[in-house]
Amino acid sequence: MSRPRSPIVALAIGFLTAPVLGAQTATDLADVCKVVGNAKPGQWASFDATNGGSEAGKVRLAVVGSEQAGDTTLYWFEVSFIGKDPGHSGVVQILNPSLAAGVAAPRGLVVKMGGQPAMKIPGPMATLMGKQAGQNTSAFDWAARCSGAHVVGWESVTVPAGTFRALHVATDDGAEVWGSRDVPFGLVKTHGKQGDMALAAHGADAKSSITEKPLDMPGMMMTKP
Repeated sequence: MSRPRSPIVALAIGFLTAPVLGAQTATDLADVCKVVGNAKPGQWASFDATNGGSEAGKVRLAVVGSEQAGDTTLYWFEVSFIGKDPGHSGVVQILNPSLAAGVAAPRGLVVKMGGQPAMKIPGPMATLMGKQAGQNTSAFDWAARCSGAHVVGWESVTVPAGTFRALHVATDDGAEVWGSRDVPFGLVKTHGKQGDMALAAHGADAKSSITEKPLDMPGMMMTKP
């Protein structure tokens, strides 16, 4: 785990920026934040990603399943990345009640990098990976800070998926987000240290990108959440 972080991991953490959307009134802000909070299995949104002005690949954020844990509904949030270099493609799936629950202590974590087998990451290692990711840019944590975003104003934004009336928001760490309540996860366009993204398509029929049964990480015993 000491090798440099793969782009899929950075994208998984850095491009889930929809939760930081704000609004000009408290009521609008609450409504926008609900776009992220009301996760529904099947929701998906795909994005064209660029880094430094150059094409980086395609990113898809989706809710690919749900599970019950007592009275709590948990959702499998999936971020998949298809890079120009096949070796930099992969999928990360995180089980949590919401994006705002963060990545420091995921209820479940599955990772598939390139052509390697999908791996289930055990609890202690999943927590460690989450904390390491959080030291960089954790948009999952930003979901809990939705009300702290700084509103720039409403703008007309054109992306590959069309033209949207979007709310332009800036965050304390310099990221910019253009969001709409009319698309899954509220995300239309982002600009930040991890690169830029523009909405390309969205829908409500998402399925897991991992079709094989994930393997346990070698040499480690899996523990139930």
